[in-house]
Amino acid sequence: MDGYMQESTLDVIIPTYKPGAEFGVVLKRLHSQTVQPGKIIIINTEEEFWNPEWEEEYPDISVTHIAKQEFDHGGTRNMAAAQSDAEYLVFMTQDAVPADANVLSGLLKPLKKGEAAVAYARQIPKKNAGMIESYTRHFNYPAKGRIKSQEDLPKLGVKTFFCSNVCAAYNHKIFDEMGGFDTPVILNEDMLYAGRIIEAGMNVAYVADARVYHSHAYSGRQQLHRNFDIGVSQKQNKELFEKYPSEKEGIALVKKTASYICKNGKVWMLFPLFWKSGCKYIGYFLGKHYDRLPRRLDRKLGLDKEYWDRTEGTQEN
Repeated sequence: MDGYMQESTLDVIIPTYKPGAEFGVVLKRLHSQTVQPGKIIIINTEEEFWNPEWEEEYPDISVTHIAKQEFDHGGTRNMAAAQSDAEYLVFMTQDAVPADANVLSGLLKPLKKGEAAVAYARQIPKKNAGMIESYTRHFNYPAKGRIKSQEDLPKLGVKTFFCSNVCAAYNHKIFDEMGGFDTPVILNEDMLYAGRIIEAGMNVAYVADARVYHSHAYSGRQQLHRNFDIGVSQKQNKELFEKYPSEKEGIALVKKTASYICKNGKVWMLFPLFWKSGCKYIGYFLGKHYDRLPRRLDRKLGLDKEYWDRTEGTQEN
């Protein structure tokens, strides 16, 4: 491809679950990047939903199929990382669509300069995203990038180690030295890793120029399940999240979203905002107290139900 270069020191890792047509778009755009990965390593669950034509079209794909109950947010990504000898690893999700040809090159810049050990991309809402979801993306992923370090903890708090494996690049050597992602882990493997990076005196880069389309249309019930898992994760890692609680950020997001809605004259949108925010809080509260609930209720409330099977007997109730 004229004007494009092969970057043998970069591999892309994507866990997939029942990937559909959109994933074909993701693969196409990855192969249109100005910096090309050496390999695209895919760990796929539900093999019957995998399209083998993707492997025929893109010979750099390496796919491993696993059972759904084997998937772990940290462990599965560690398994994929072990298949790579590249200098840099880019973790993505199957629904993160590169916005242009400069996503990978943008993420690599702060890593190559030694400015950061991990760099994550800006998420911009997809065309079908609603008003609330769109504002949430803009709140969490502003237009200006920054390098975050220990010095930012007093001002930014928990946002200092905010990071997202929706699209993020890692220095592979440091990743291995840090022991990779926590496992087993129900969620937040990216933030937990970034927290260790910050506490070790290294930096996390937010690269606003590296953009991917990524947004969700969660119902109130889905928000409850997702935030239950977030609460569980924070409870299990209280040595980090008690020092830097996230509740203030959640409240700030609701207030600013409500103000944005009112300024745009869409007052009726306050009802779904408060409903979904209430579902988020209930899920989060229950997750923070998961150890007081029966294990069968934990499994019912959680989004990652297989987590409770994988950790049977290892968590106190």
